[in-house]
Amino acid sequence: MIIAVVVIVLIVLYAIATYNGLVKSKNKCLAAWAQIDVQLKRRADMIPNIVETVKGYAKHEKETLEGAIRARNSYVTASTPEEQLKNAGELERSLSRLMMLQESYPDLKANTNFMSLQNDLKETEDKISYARQFYNDDVKQYVNKLEMFPSNIIASMFHFEKMNFFEVDEASKEVPKVQF
Repeated sequence: MIIAVVVIVLIVLYAIATYNGLVKSKNKCLAAWAQIDVQLKRRADMIPNIVETVKGYAKHEKETLEGAIRARNSYVTASTPEEQLKNAGELERSLSRLMMLQESYPDLKANTNFMSLQNDLKETEDKISYARQFYNDDVKQYVNKLEMFPSNIIASMFHFEKMNFFEVDEASKEVPKVQF
């Protein structure tokens, strides 16, 4: 009888520890996503300033400038992480096209405001890259817990759901082409 009680207590303690570990992993993933979101929003907030700076030099580049603003607005208004992931790729592509404009405008390259914004953007892109890496590492650990025995039993009992990795879509991998 005592052995049965001890076994039951150990099983309950294991279940509690596993459940808490899953919750901790899930929350770590959510916190990592929040860090990506902060940096993506910072980048999105920079775009209007970059567009305004470029406008002064590239008045006839209306389509590229408007595309950057549209992509920024789509990202900012996204309501789910999945939408944000999709729109972040478009934002990245439009920002690349926007930054390519500097090659055609030598005066723009020397503009102090533009150079400062470009430097801030580079720092933000680096932070986004690191945040993506940490997020994907956290998601990998969480998904491993969801799939590995015996924690997968507790995960399925309490309906823990998989989280998506932050992946770059194929279009974002292509080098942007700017034609004049």
